[in-house]
Amino acid sequence: MSDVLTAPKTMERIGTADASAVLERYRQVRQWSDVLCEPLETEDYVVQSMPDASPIKWHLAHTTWFFETLALKPHLPGYAPPNRTFEYLFNSYYNSLGKQFSRPQRGLLSRPTVAEVREYRRHVDTRMAELLDGAGDDTLGDLLPVIEVGLNHEQQHQELMLTDLKHMLALNPLHPVYRSEKVAPRTDVPDAVWIEFEEGLHAIGHDGRDGFAYDNEGPRHRVFVEAFAIASRLVTAGEYLEFMADDGYERPELWLSDGWAKVESEGLEAPLYWIGDGGDWKQITLAGLRPVRPDEPVCHVSLYEADAYARWAGARLPTEAEWEVAADATLGRTAARGDADPHANFVEEGHYHPRPISDAARAGGQFLGDLWEWTRSAYSPYPGYRPPAGPLGEYNSKFMSSQVVLRGGSCATPRSHIRSTYRNFFAPDKRWQFFGLRLARDA
Repeated sequence: MSDVLTAPKTMERIGTADASAVLERYRQVRQWSDVLCEPLETEDYVVQSMPDASPIKWHLAHTTWFFETLALKPHLPGYAPPNRTFEYLFNSYYNSLGKQFSRPQRGLLSRPTVAEVREYRRHVDTRMAELLDGAGDDTLGDLLPVIEVGLNHEQQHQELMLTDLKHMLALNPLHPVYRSEKVAPRTDVPDAVWIEFEEGLHAIGHDGRDGFAYDNEGPRHRVFVEAFAIASRLVTAGEYLEFMADDGYERPELWLSDGWAKVESEGLEAPLYWIGDGGDWKQITLAGLRPVRPDEPVCHVSLYEADAYARWAGARLPTEAEWEVAADATLGRTAARGDADPHANFVEEGHYHPRPISDAARAGGQFLGDLWEWTRSAYSPYPGYRPPAGPLGEYNSKFMSSQVVLRGGSCATPRSHIRSTYRNFFAPDKRWQFFGLRLARDA
């Protein structure tokens, strides 16, 4: 097997109620999960490295459970699950659909085996094809919203598979390689330029018309944004090294209270996956251990680290409204999609690591791809937001507390999955996802 993964053709969104188009899209997304697993050994599927992560086997089973539970059971007459215990083992957090197996103990599930999980996927995929082949217009109309959420849900788990796998491999002193990569020559990073925006009333959020969006991206609404300036690119590892050299991790005045408590309790001194050796920093990547490159965007930093760096730099993090206004203006259209910047670094590029900004990518400003960007905005509902009825109402709304919004997608995000209105969210201390930062300031 080659070390280089070949991405499937561009995965188009479902824009029609044609059953064959829906089934093709379904197969494309599901196949990509299998492609990501090609370099793995059986042992790699079953390890859970921390409570926040899940074994690869569980991701494969849970995304299958989603389609079985929300599509097959309600809509395919006579459907019988191959194993009723899967309803409990692979339910993530849907309380309305029953109890769930303990998340921190998912790594204890040596059974069902990897082979049994793969057979479960084949079973559900076969029955989904049967369902779609026989679906009339009314049934297809009911199914389409569920399948669209399910496919985007699987794309989210494809990103989680890579980040959870990276965390697991990083704990192995052998520094295993998920896949090799061709390392690009070092480049001169252009100076960050402040892009200025005047104060004004802006519409942000998804309008519900331009393709799929999660419920938390709407309703589209107006916000007054004060005059601000935002950096033309992400903060680099070289710039972050300057912060570290200036005792950034030893100066409590730079840190939020909770962040400083983390620094002291966990002994933080660098981004996650950085290994110091007399100041000669190396980093663990999915291609193994290699030196930190100053020209690459700094990644795997928490909100606390991002905020501390911004304070040190005499700036701040952008609000999510500022970020969306700037991204749409830079990319030239409202609700910019992943294909708005053809030079952006998404999972299809096969790098699985943020890249130095290239001359070709400068126009896009790294707003899409490479890294999820921390904002200073708490994850809360937009004005007029109402969660969907039924189990899908649990998908986003119940997490609107103690989370912070991130924008833009990463090098592990599928290109067809992202748009400028996309609201990712995590607790402020998390670092194992591909998180980075961009500076902003008041005008």
